[in-house]
Amino acid sequence: MPSYTVTVATGTQWFAGTDDYIYLILEGTAGCSERHLLDKPFYNDFERGAIDSYDVTVAEDLGEIQLLKIEKRKYWVHDDWYLRYITVKTPVGDHLEFPCYRWITEDKEIVLRDGRAKLHRDDKTQILKQHRRKELEERQKMYRWKEWHPGFPLSIDANCHSDLPRDIQFDSEKGVDFVLNYSKAMENLYVNRFMHMFQSSWSDFADFEKIFVRISNTISEYVMQHWQEDFMFGYQFLNGCNPVMIKRCRELPKKLPVTTDMVECSLERNLTLEEEIKQGNIFLVDYELLDGIDANKTDPCTLQYLAAPICLLYKNMENKIVPIAIQISQIPGPDNPIFLPSDDKYDWLLAKIWVRSSDFHMHQTVTHLLRTHLISEVFGIAMFRQLPAVHPLFKLLVPHVRFTIAINTKAREQLICECGLFDKEIKAKGMDSKEDIPYYYYRDDGIKVWEAIKSFMTDVIDIYYESDEVVCEDLELQAFVKDVYVYGMKGNKSSGFPKTIKTREKLSEYLTVAIFTASAQHAAVNFGQYDWCSWIPNSPPTMRQPPPTEKGTVTIEQIVESLPDRGRSCWHLGAVWALSQFQENELFLGMYPDEHFVEKPVKQAMMKFRKDLDEIVSVITERNKNKKLPYYYLSPNRIPNSVAV
Repeated sequence: MPSYTVTVATGTQWFAGTDDYIYLILEGTAGCSERHLLDKPFYNDFERGAIDSYDVTVAEDLGEIQLLKIEKRKYWVHDDWYLRYITVKTPVGDHLEFPCYRWITEDKEIVLRDGRAKLHRDDKTQILKQHRRKELEERQKMYRWKEWHPGFPLSIDANCHSDLPRDIQFDSEKGVDFVLNYSKAMENLYVNRFMHMFQSSWSDFADFEKIFVRISNTISEYVMQHWQEDFMFGYQFLNGCNPVMIKRCRELPKKLPVTTDMVECSLERNLTLEEEIKQGNIFLVDYELLDGIDANKTDPCTLQYLAAPICLLYKNMENKIVPIAIQISQIPGPDNPIFLPSDDKYDWLLAKIWVRSSDFHMHQTVTHLLRTHLISEVFGIAMFRQLPAVHPLFKLLVPHVRFTIAINTKAREQLICECGLFDKEIKAKGMDSKEDIPYYYYRDDGIKVWEAIKSFMTDVIDIYYESDEVVCEDLELQAFVKDVYVYGMKGNKSSGFPKTIKTREKLSEYLTVAIFTASAQHAAVNFGQYDWCSWIPNSPPTMRQPPPTEKGTVTIEQIVESLPDRGRSCWHLGAVWALSQFQENELFLGMYPDEHFVEKPVKQAMMKFRKDLDEIVSVITERNKNKKLPYYYLSPNRIPNSVAV
């Protein structure tokens, strides 16, 4: 009688094992096996991290194994089980791998296919087509779209973390509880005594040091020492945690009536402002999106203010970017002066602080929340709804949406654009020239990582799509792209997302956007938050006084009164500390411990990808040697695979 050797791998997460009854059924082209009991209570199989083997004897040859069914039946209480994979050795010695990497909950049955990736057109038998269709029907009932907030992309239909499908929940709720993480931050940062001191102002800038944790040779300490300097102000537009706002100024906007006479003392080339613009030496940062938005009213005892400044910057003879003019509101007028470096010290400093505060709000709501968290969630929901587990694009994308929907749901529960072609966006803003702007490390490192991801995408796509015609005919791919556009982006043409994809090149580009956004872009704008925002005057999360309406009246006392009070400063410090920490057991870019792919060509493409990433790490490490301000946020060994914090 034919005998199969079945090996079962249980997950290593806490409570991944089970004491329930586990049954196995093998379904082949020539028949179906009987229901075999693999484990029952008190057998001590399927424990956390275990790999258990069984001999399964059948009455007759089953032919080629097409499906493998696992049934879990409750013994006493519901006992979730995380199944990593199953391997089957056939009577003729063939080894089949059945990836799972899913939780099996309650009294449920899951049906697995072997790990070879297949497009819809590759399935010839009715049983495989039916399994494919049924999997998507079940997923579409579980992963539903919902409007979280008008104007934002649609999100998952879940009110809290526990409403989510088990497979996308965090392994441990404890590790992602924001309230708990804040408390831990407060304890680690020794600021508990200030936490409840709202409406209590600091005495002066030095007073902020009472909550500032000095760690030797860190960026945060350098920021504290140099935050008032124009060089440090300008540098953050290139390599701070919001390095996407700056663009080359091609023409001075009418709403910013700056003249050569105003900025003459800042221009170093004996040229007029218009001539400097023509030579490409003038840059602009405009916070127009914040215009007309009300400041938050979370504290009824404290008025808070928000502005939409415009900042003009200049590339000086040392190739440093420095500010030369700031208008704090959008509409010019006598109550909205243009502040200059030649003004009184505190006038100019307060104008820069207003820009830094507006930059904080743009960073949190647009750069960070919208363009990484919410966009990645859209890709994740559409993937689960439209791509079956056997599809090569599901296997490519699933490591890059790990915990993304969970962290966003947690954020919506407790806290709280444009499709980014990285290289093209940089070029459109006039920021692409390394000779012109040599210290833009976000650009340089980002392009390297972008190209490595795109090369990897191209290598894998070429394995499964031999022509553009195959791309056009992949109905599941087209449904995925349509779901992203119609539901995630609400059919908004200005989002830049396509309705369909017709070529392998465009597919490679599209997947690169998805993975780069979830990994590199999120790393660039998230993990530097403590470095750049922990010194409160450099990045105020709120302003308690309105912007100045005239020059020559600003005092140090007025600035301190404008900055956050003691209590809000502490909460801000705890938030940026918590957000800047990697998760436990973080998986960084190129690390794929869950083997969804089993084919040798894909594994070779992964090895090449990791080699490319290692080379980028080496280049960045060498460049950062002896730098007072090293830039490491886009070093691949510090880029998590997905948005998970």
